Amino acid sequence: MYSLLSCLRIGAVCSLLMTMPSHAQTVAPPATDKLRPNDRAMLIVVDVQNCFVEGGSLPVKDGAAVVPVINAVSQAFDNIVVTQDWHTPDHASFASQHPGRKPFETIDLPYGRQVLWPDHCVQGTPGAALVDGLRLPRAQLVIRKGFHRGIDSYSAFMEADGRTSTGLAAYLQARGIDTVYVAGLATDFCVAWTALDARKAGFATFVIDDASRAIDLDGSLAAAWRRMQAAGVARITSRSIEGWPRP
Repeated sequence: MYSLLSCLRIGAVCSLLMTMPSHAQTVAPPATDKLRPNDRAMLIVVDVQNCFVEGGSLPVKDGAAVVPVINAVSQAFDNIVVTQDWHTPDHASFASQHPGRKPFETIDLPYGRQVLWPDHCVQGTPGAALVDGLRLPRAQLVIRKGFHRGIDSYSAFMEADGRTSTGLAAYLQARGIDTVYVAGLATDFCVAWTALDARKAGFATFVIDDASRAIDLDGSLAAAWRRMQAAGVARITSRSIEGWPRP
């Protein structure tokens, strides 16, 4: 099992942050102490999968701690989408597919720079499954991303080439959704990319900080928050959301 801390030694995080979606300054959602999601709000739960928690092949520190928070706050939402990384066994983002290369090195693929990862979230394997204990009975859609062999995907909306859509934006628009709340793993990568693309698609966007966990290497979390806040993403905690039972 590889530790994501290995990224720090070779600068893969910096390379990935440089390719994160960047959008012009936009107006943030209205600041408020309390938020009550209505029927036009969607909770997006990002990549809470076995590979990304303790014991997985690509673990985020304290990743499993998001599960009880997400379970609780989800009760405030009528609309929920869940995402899963869903890679082919020979996915182009896996270091194992590039002889002589090691995890967390970077290479050039047709769409740009790509971090090479340990094999993770392979379709149909236990590592790709949602974490046991995640309880989202109101979830209406599962978006599986990264299933094209030659393209990685961090965002729930758009694959890493910036052109291949997952279809999520069209789904939300068809449902009349105008606001999204994002939680999951990891804050500074798949959560951030999802939030940035949500803003680009025109949705008011909130990231639930205590329902997410970050890799946070070499300033990656602070850099991701700077980009999100510049794009108009609001940073909140679960306590800002009304409509779910408090412990």
